[in-house]
Amino acid sequence: MIDKFQKRLSKKSRKGFRGWPMGTIAFYGPDLSRASKVVVSIIHTEGGEPAEMRSWFSDDTDVRHDEAIGQEIVEFIAYHEVKSVAMPEGMMGCPHQQGIDYDTEWCPVCDFWKGRDRFTGKLVL
Repeated sequence: MIDKFQKRLSKKSRKGFRGWPMGTIAFYGPDLSRASKVVVSIIHTEGGEPAEMRSWFSDDTDVRHDEAIGQEIVEFIAYHEVKSVAMPEGMMGCPHQQGIDYDTEWCPVCDFWKGRDRFTGKLVL
């Protein structure tokens, strides 16, 4: 029941490009096992910058399986009349932002991501 929103969004993503506007959904976490942040962006035209962006966070649950967050994401996408959704399968890296949350090359909080590829989680150093 809780994963119904993630399944719905994954299905929409698998349909491929269906026109504009497009919604992008990216999950971030301290490691590959739990997403503590999800960011949804709305892009109205090809090559355009995100017109609107919204983030959800959780310190104790996986946002991919949080029913309330899933419902809000679906409503956010519906409100913007999104026709296409891009949503990678895995994590996009650490939930902290370089230059905002930290100024070093690697996040000092998320040791897991130090020296790892942000898309695969594999060591690159």
